[in-house]
Amino acid sequence: MSSTPVSASSSRSGKSRTPHEDVLVLPIHNDLKELEDRDLLLVDTHTHVLSTWLAYKEKYPAGKHESIRAFVESTLQADSSNRISKVVDVWCEAPPVANWREVVEDLSALDNLNYRFVIGAHPDVAQHYTDEMERTFVEAHKHPHCVGWGEIGLDYYNQPASEVQKEVLRRQLRLAVQSGQDKAITIHTRKADADILPILKEEVPKEKRLHIHCFTDAPELADALLEHFPNLFIGITGVISYASNVNTAEVVRRLGKTCSPDSPAGLRILLETDAPYLAPANLPSKQIGMTSKQRYPFCHGGVLPWTAEFVAKVLNEGKEGGEKLWSTVDVLRQARENAKKCYGI
Repeated sequence: MSSTPVSASSSRSGKSRTPHEDVLVLPIHNDLKELEDRDLLLVDTHTHVLSTWLAYKEKYPAGKHESIRAFVESTLQADSSNRISKVVDVWCEAPPVANWREVVEDLSALDNLNYRFVIGAHPDVAQHYTDEMERTFVEAHKHPHCVGWGEIGLDYYNQPASEVQKEVLRRQLRLAVQSGQDKAITIHTRKADADILPILKEEVPKEKRLHIHCFTDAPELADALLEHFPNLFIGITGVISYASNVNTAEVVRRLGKTCSPDSPAGLRILLETDAPYLAPANLPSKQIGMTSKQRYPFCHGGVLPWTAEFVAKVLNEGKEGGEKLWSTVDVLRQARENAKKCYGI
């Protein structure tokens, strides 16, 4: 049986637009090849492992992997790949997936992966929020590998401002703050600039650790968030490399004015994938065995070096001669330090 299924998007010539699944194991990024700490460097602070597994099964129904664990081990832990050392998996469906504990325990048992997770109700499912769902979340937060509440927030991209979303966000923020647990909060905010900051200021203590996931909104909002919350970090995904998105790069430029490769603490970013979504546009398609008509099938943690590479490129814009340039490794190392501060991993 062929391990290269023909997808529904195949061209009339019979050649699949979905590349062979071997492209999923990305080659070691050139900037990482000589590093002694390469296997400890990549930290994905926001991924959806179950959704990524389901994307794999959809793209490759006859694929070689028969379980989530086998997929993760082969794709993210292969010796010849960009090995992920730590992940923060996000459970934010409604209702919560019944087997979340089974998946968490299975992935937590992997020897070379420091697996952690956050759980909460995404704003897109706020209308389904119930007391029963809340009890499931509260119970999940007792698990020793749960490091935060999330992703929770506001999303007005396809709808007007929502009172339901605001109330569900406040309800979860109060649980996160009043629980007494010293955990981070992962915030989703999209097209909700006027509402998100006032709500966070009202409900969350200034010193709380916050991760603003996949930031694409106005740079001025990022400035205000960073100024008010000293332990807040801006999540950067592959979307920074998209021509249609200018805000994320501008946020990184502004942060770059407060830091340098020799003093990088001001680079208050976390690197994330939001897998299976938002693969960076600067992946080396030809190098990894893709044709010009093929697209990378879905995102996963192995793409992080290319996101970091693009961040470094943005930080180096306008640098004058003699100034030290940011490298891919500089960005990865600072993002790793920030992950320790935010999630304790």
